[in-house]
Amino acid sequence: MKLPRDINGARLAHALRRLGYEVTRQTGSHMRVTTQRNGEHHKVIPNANPIRVGTLHSILKSVAAHHQMTVDQLLRELDL
Repeated sequence: MKLPRDINGARLAHALRRLGYEVTRQTGSHMRVTTQRNGEHHKVIPNANPIRVGTLHSILKSVAAHHQMTVDQLLRELDL
């Protein structure tokens, strides 16, 4: 599945709420999201519009690995 090219940081943070992530802090233009599902996991998301493709792929890869799924499965789960 192809990565979306037009997603911004706020939309990604909102989509990650489906997996239990919540914004725990924001410093400048970056948000830190945290989940307790499958153990604690933190990820920093830039509040950019749009998020660069390489940065988005890195974030999604880390989240997918934490939840033991592929990036394609994660994209379908998040409906991005």
